[in-house]
Amino acid sequence: MPKLTDDAIEREREARALRRLLRSFRSTESYGLVLLMIIVTYVLATSLSERWGASIVLFVQIATVRLALHTSGARRGLLAVANALFVVAAAGAVANLFSEHDSALRSLVFVLSSGLYVVAPVSIVRHIGYRRQVDQETMLGALAAYLLIGMAFAFAYRFVGSVQAGPFFGADGEGTVSQDLFFSFITLTTTGYGNLIPADNPGQSLAVLEALLGQLFLVTAVGKIVTAWRPKAWRGPAPGADGGPDE
Repeated sequence: MPKLTDDAIEREREARALRRLLRSFRSTESYGLVLLMIIVTYVLATSLSERWGASIVLFVQIATVRLALHTSGARRGLLAVANALFVVAAAGAVANLFSEHDSALRSLVFVLSSGLYVVAPVSIVRHIGYRRQVDQETMLGALAAYLLIGMAFAFAYRFVGSVQAGPFFGADGEGTVSQDLFFSFITLTTTGYGNLIPADNPGQSLAVLEALLGQLFLVTAVGKIVTAWRPKAWRGPAPGADGGPDE
């Protein structure tokens, strides 16, 4: 058998790393699938009609958060809170399907959507914080947590807009789910285009809080990961292998 050259060995390593990354998007033990579910939720939230679409999005959110908690090995206390929220969210999603003009019910759906996305990042950050090494799962987990925070604030803005007296964006109107998601992520990243601005509190305060959380997350969690990052980490343990504390 001919001896492989250094270039051939390196190409084989890169191919194995790519195959592991692709497998992570199919494994329930990997944050890759969680990340994929978040993207699916975003697409559904921006494309479905508001009334029945909100219920479908909420069902997908329940599945996404449940998967995130499973992957991150959530503690029993957090699981208990999440399970109670799942039951209420599912009931609200079903009720919204059969209620055409109940604004209070739609507000409940939006606040439950936001609440679901608050639960998952807590467990993910705790999980990746205890990993012994920075590998592809750490990177995917950090990215998933960051996106979940942006999604949580988007639905919080939607909830505030549905219950406050005036339009959430003032002269620009109430806004759509798509606009709320857009505003949330440009605020989280502190891009700040300025084309959409909350007209009043608590929307303005929420926007300030999101910008601060976004920067703190990048400086602490992502900064730590990037500092410890080594290319060989992509050839680390398979999805599901971690150094988390004993439950």
